Amino acid sequence: MHPQTLRILALAVALLATVLFFSTQIDGYLSARMFTRITTSAAVILPLAVAQAIVVITRNIDLSVGSIVGVVAYMTGDILGQFPDLPPVLVCVMAMGIGAGLGAINGVLVAWGRVPSIIVTLGTLALLRSFLVEYSDARTITTASLPAWLVDLPQANAFSVFGLDVRVTVVLALASAVVMGLCLSRLRAARRVFAVGSNPDAAVMAGINAGQVVFWSFVLSGALAGLSGFLFLAKFGNITVVAGMGMELKSVAAVVVGGVSVLGGSGSMVGVVIGTLLVDTIDNSLTRWELVSEFWRDALLGFLIMAAVTVDTVMSRQLGRLARKET
Repeated sequence: MHPQTLRILALAVALLATVLFFSTQIDGYLSARMFTRITTSAAVILPLAVAQAIVVITRNIDLSVGSIVGVVAYMTGDILGQFPDLPPVLVCVMAMGIGAGLGAINGVLVAWGRVPSIIVTLGTLALLRSFLVEYSDARTITTASLPAWLVDLPQANAFSVFGLDVRVTVVLALASAVVMGLCLSRLRAARRVFAVGSNPDAAVMAGINAGQVVFWSFVLSGALAGLSGFLFLAKFGNITVVAGMGMELKSVAAVVVGGVSVLGGSGSMVGVVIGTLLVDTIDNSLTRWELVSEFWRDALLGFLIMAAVTVDTVMSRQLGRLARKET
């Protein structure tokens, strides 16, 4: 069995075990209400995790995605306050466009400026947050200034399965993962992302423009972060300058737990989806588990990241040794 398949199966078992464990610890845990709470929360993180996965596959990282979410959510809410009659589809496209523009800044500096991505995105994380503070001028976006369709969007049902309601926002988030997964597996141009991440030098020798691939991966990352910003605005409504803060940690956790290699060149959107569900299930469950304090939520996320990276590194070394023995 392929190692990636084994990872996905292990993730699915871990998710099931997590749900079963918390069902014994929290009253009414296996309920339609808890299902809705977890899925709608994960829907905000999932496009962000997909964005992070694309960048990580190219051997980079994007620490600015949380700040992009905050800027997009605030600017979109501000524009809707002035132009409430804008069509919903146009608003979503506008949010993704703002995110793509911010991602392009990272892409230029990393791809052609040759600056390490961790340095670039750490800088833009702070710069975008500072920009948001200046842009907001201490104002808060409230639900009163938003159109009714956006306020009602988080409660809108797409369909129901066995009495469990699946919200429209969940469908939008899943659609981003499905489309990206199909592109990475079916399109030749998208497969260059894996080629650059696996071996950048070999990719260049094969005629692939590695800089262009990295640039567009950051642009795409920004666009998907913009989608998360739109979903964040719809879910919470009241947006301040701290919107999206800390979401980069969740996106990294979801990606590495989901089996995307930090060494680049491998990963799947199925793993990212399950990883996002696992991280958000743990996060939401810990808020209702009285035995654990708020502090341990972030501590556990940090532990999951370290454990996932350690397992990934060990597995990569073992597979490398097996490949050398076979040759």
